[in-house]
Amino acid sequence: MAFYENVFTQVQVQPKHPETGEGVGDANLARERFGTPILSYWAGFIGNAQIGPIYLGGLGIASVLCGFIAIEIIGLNMLASVHWSPIEFMRQLPWLALEPPLPKHGIKAFPPLAEGGWWLMAGFFLTMSMLLWTARVYRRAVQLGLSTHMAWAFLSAIWLFLCMGFFQPLLLGRFSEGVPFGIFPHLDWTAAFSLRYGNLYYNPFHMLSIAFLYGAALLFAMHGATILSVGRYGGEREVEQIVYRGTAAERAALFWRWTMGYNASMESIHRWGWWCAVLCPLTGGIGILLSGTVVDNWYLWAVQHNIAPAYPHVFPATVDPAATGVPQ
Repeated sequence: MAFYENVFTQVQVQPKHPETGEGVGDANLARERFGTPILSYWAGFIGNAQIGPIYLGGLGIASVLCGFIAIEIIGLNMLASVHWSPIEFMRQLPWLALEPPLPKHGIKAFPPLAEGGWWLMAGFFLTMSMLLWTARVYRRAVQLGLSTHMAWAFLSAIWLFLCMGFFQPLLLGRFSEGVPFGIFPHLDWTAAFSLRYGNLYYNPFHMLSIAFLYGAALLFAMHGATILSVGRYGGEREVEQIVYRGTAAERAALFWRWTMGYNASMESIHRWGWWCAVLCPLTGGIGILLSGTVVDNWYLWAVQHNIAPAYPHVFPATVDPAATGVPQ
């Protein structure tokens, strides 16, 4: 008996004539796609082997252009910081950064370029790129008769991005609170943010965000493993399994009732995962907004609300030298 192969012993479907797909909708609202489709053997290992044709449209072109400008601003500033040396740029890239404005500039709209102006410009173009792409995703979904879940998921991620780099610094009155553009400097900002506001782990919205993060990862790992397990019975054709519970859906349901006592359906598992994934950045952004604006120290807040223990004073209090007025 021939079984449909899954990722472990995969068969790639490469038709003689590449798939052109559905039309892009109203010709007055969307231009035709371009590019000759190609079939990639290596792309077939992680998804569909076909690459193209490509459709961008006006919103897509504007999004790519804004993203290119943002990356250019960030990259050229990093290159300038190593005296325009390509070798040093590559060697130090994980440590290079485009820093936010200095604290003395507050929320000044146009600080000097070398003191945060470039950071504001890069942030503006990067935000516009993401918002334009989200609008493009929304329009594509509507014109193809799909639901708009993907666009709302994008907006949830953009919400967290803006909370960290714009909304919270705006509420505090200084863009210096924003996130630097860079790899390790970004991680350093995360650690410094947690220390500045008394350990972010005691922030209840951070707790929710992590719970939803792990929940989404667990749900989709379980779901992906289940579909691979019933791939030999056509389990990857989930839309068909939703309206007609065939062998794959029945076996998957039986498996989870045997192992967990409960199972999601071929449709509901995606709603569970979508909500967990969307609520992760949504609650995380709320936690960022409350830090420094409503709560100055999350550890002390947790002690007051009987979440964290009040540790005894074992060591003598440390005096901040900067507060003594004595020259160092």
